[in-house]
Amino acid sequence: MKRLRFLLTAFLSALLTVTAVAACNAGGGGGGTTAGNATLIMATSADYPPYEYVDSSSGSQEIVGFDIDIAKYITGELGRELRIDNIDFNGLIPALQSKRADFVMAGMTPTEERKQNVDFSSIYFEAKNTIVAKAGSNLTSAASLNGKTVAVQLGSIQEQAAKEMQGAEVKSLNRISEMIQELKSGRVEALIVEDTVAKGYVESNPDLELNVIPNEGASGSAIAFPKGSELVAQFNPILEEMKTNGTMDELIAKWFGENSPAPTSES
Repeated sequence: MKRLRFLLTAFLSALLTVTAVAACNAGGGGGGTTAGNATLIMATSADYPPYEYVDSSSGSQEIVGFDIDIAKYITGELGRELRIDNIDFNGLIPALQSKRADFVMAGMTPTEERKQNVDFSSIYFEAKNTIVAKAGSNLTSAASLNGKTVAVQLGSIQEQAAKEMQGAEVKSLNRISEMIQELKSGRVEALIVEDTVAKGYVESNPDLELNVIPNEGASGSAIAFPKGSELVAQFNPILEEMKTNGTMDELIAKWFGENSPAPTSES
């Protein structure tokens, strides 16, 4: 009788364990990459201040920035937890395609080429490309880069823009910080960087200067999702709400300064 009770108890314990594991897997309590899970995974490349960067000032190595605040606001409105994965920029779209991330925020421009592989939200911020060079170099326009070696971030819209510049020799690197070092050491003569990002680096490197390049073609930042993701329809209304209720303006002022361009509403 005792052996029978023992076997029955063991069977019930095993059954409860299997049920609990199945429930956890179905509910996504530990995070995941489907819209039904409690945790949403955001992939980013945290080398792009003020959009996203690692804050080492407090020793916490926390990823902070404009995109991070937007992501926290949206996921909070949806009642979801947020997990941030930091990877190289050129690995962001593959992370969506392999379902290792639910969405990407990295100051990403929704180009026609990218739209073939991922879906995008509405544009939430407009910025311009700049030429960053050593002060006094007189590299102030796309035409002035003819015959020059220009560094860009691998997989970025700036890489595409630089390759379209006549006579420019393009050097693609993973990180903005690498590009700055290449410029300061003289291994490249200029960088193509978004203006909001370039300003911070130029302010901390007074031997450098920037000049704005007029936008041609696709511009602005949007959130990227896997093809067919139901999150697009959930994120867009909240983005529009942030633009109308003043939240987006507050974040732009916080991260870019009072004179930054206004957010762009979808037409």
